[in-house]
Amino acid sequence: MGPSGSGKDSLLRALRERIQPADPIVVAHRYITRAADANEASVALTSDEFQRRIGLGCLALHWQSHGLHYGIGVEIDQWLARGLKVIVNGSREYLPVAAKRYPELCAVQVRVKPDVLAARLRQRGRESEEGIARRLQRAAQGFDVPEGVRVVEIDNSGVLEESAQRLVDLVQTDRV
Repeated sequence: MGPSGSGKDSLLRALRERIQPADPIVVAHRYITRAADANEASVALTSDEFQRRIGLGCLALHWQSHGLHYGIGVEIDQWLARGLKVIVNGSREYLPVAAKRYPELCAVQVRVKPDVLAARLRQRGRESEEGIARRLQRAAQGFDVPEGVRVVEIDNSGVLEESAQRLVDLVQTDRV
């Protein structure tokens, strides 16, 4: 989890590239109500289809942010039951709800320096300057961490390879 533009999708892509076929690790895709970016593991849904899937019980986790809906499918429950480590691109604000459903989760907070974040948001070209300012303000805010939830921080302000290796090392240990 981390602010938009912090490089979560890049880190997850790097993780997927580094895990071996026998590694018991799965990076879950997200359902999202906007066109999926080539850099992310997402499936685009219309708002109506997203709501339909909530109603059908197809989403284990779902939240709203910046006018968009995000969700993680119930297939992650099957993966967890098989003993796999499941990695999701989640939300800081949704962490308390996710922790209730998955009390043993380890949250990874991706941080990035404000100037780096601003440059990344401008480069991807999804938001106006006003939208970027809102995202920067939101990124600076803290978030509630439920009691008992382990949070590990990764600074992704610098070289992606270094941050990616930190994530790989974290995921490949038995502590996650």
